[in-house]
Amino acid sequence: MNLSLVPALALFALVSSITPGPNNLMLMASGANFGLRRTLPHMMGIAIGFVVMLGLVGLGLIRLFDAFPVIHQILRLFSLIYILFLAWKISQAAPPRGSVQSGQPMTFFQAALFQWVNPKAWAMSLTAMTAYAPDNSLLAIAIVCLVFGLINLPSIGLWTLMGRALRGFLGHDRRLRLFNWTMATLLILSVVPIALA
Repeated sequence: MNLSLVPALALFALVSSITPGPNNLMLMASGANFGLRRTLPHMMGIAIGFVVMLGLVGLGLIRLFDAFPVIHQILRLFSLIYILFLAWKISQAAPPRGSVQSGQPMTFFQAALFQWVNPKAWAMSLTAMTAYAPDNSLLAIAIVCLVFGLINLPSIGLWTLMGRALRGFLGHDRRLRLFNWTMATLLILSVVPIALA
């Protein structure tokens, strides 16, 4: 990799990590419903899971999609169905009752595994490896993973903090239900371009 591309890679990582997508919308909903501390495993699962996925894409998964395009189509369909299921779960999240909250935030492993069915994560990883590590050298793959690892966690953390900041406002059942339905709708809308592609 030409090291002069690192600033462009960093900008790509920032823009793609901080813009709305399934991960960020779910983190905002989790921050609002469960708070920062209970959402930390979800955040770490995304950050680590995405870097692992990115590395594996660079090491050869991208060639598998080139050889067997039907795998990509099947994955896309499964991803869309799973995101609809997650949107339904967000819309049905019950409001907190005192100090006891019903429902559970996503665990570390659930969030890490979610990267494999997240259309935005696939788009980010395929684009990053194609554009910034076209030779698939270990050094180029490592640089792409390192840059994303450093930029992704603070970017997604902002979404959790935004959700957490809304907790006081969302203290009323009606507002929280409206917020959860809005987040569920935005989650669905975030994958419409992939569904129509």
